[in-house]
Amino acid sequence: MTEFRLTQISDTHLARRLQKLTDNFHRVSEHIDATRPDIVINSGDISFDGPTSRSDLEFAKELHDALPVPCRHLPGNHDIGDNPTAVGPVPKQPATEKERQNYLSVIGEDRWRFDAAGWSFIGLNSLIMNTGIESEAEQFGWLASELARINGRPVALFLHKPLYLNTPDDPETEGTAIRYVPQPRRRSLIEMFSAVDLRLVASGHVHQRRDFTYGHTRHVWAPSAGFIIPDRMQEVIGTKEVGLVEYRFQPDAFEVRHVRAPGQTDVDLDSLIGRKSRSG
Repeated sequence: MTEFRLTQISDTHLARRLQKLTDNFHRVSEHIDATRPDIVINSGDISFDGPTSRSDLEFAKELHDALPVPCRHLPGNHDIGDNPTAVGPVPKQPATEKERQNYLSVIGEDRWRFDAAGWSFIGLNSLIMNTGIESEAEQFGWLASELARINGRPVALFLHKPLYLNTPDDPETEGTAIRYVPQPRRRSLIEMFSAVDLRLVASGHVHQRRDFTYGHTRHVWAPSAGFIIPDRMQEVIGTKEVGLVEYRFQPDAFEVRHVRAPGQTDVDLDSLIGRKSRSG
């Protein structure tokens, strides 16, 4: 295979009761049907509230199973809970092994690796990082084994949370710690990937579209496919709009295209569920 076409969607936040988000997903699905990539990756927050509503996960899986091409998934904080950070309060809904198992039973694997067009693609569960649960250590052991078998291929990493805002040395503050892979695991992850040719880090979570390069690694933040977060709840970092990201991988090269599916609408969180609701 000399070219591999991949579409990344993220933060779909699906629930049977939230028709506006389902409508946006249907527009995305129609676009995927028209463009027919080789694979779709949902980089997390597949469901609106998986930890308290298994039916949200089941509904999300039902819609993803109906996509016309193969799909891989990664968990987000709305799917299994959030991870603790070095600063700031303990998450209201912490990621636990119980919630991870619930995700696995409905959605499927929470980490994966596959090769195509001369590339290695790796997906990680970023929400168990820094939790201290057994599966966190298992994932890092699995990752070390997979990275040892890369054999010089360029690597594309997919995970829910961005690694950092601008640089690996960005300070972790109470206001932003939950937005990125938390320390000290962020540092461990960066050190592990320094041994391979990491060309792309693709994430979601922030509900803002962003695209920048640090060193020789391009960082792409996919926007939410479902809704945007009002400025009163979250400062502007990138572009607040719904959409998706399309990639074309060829041996030793790749292209990125930022896309909005025809008919997708910028559903505002306030209009969706009211001013007092949480997000992110």
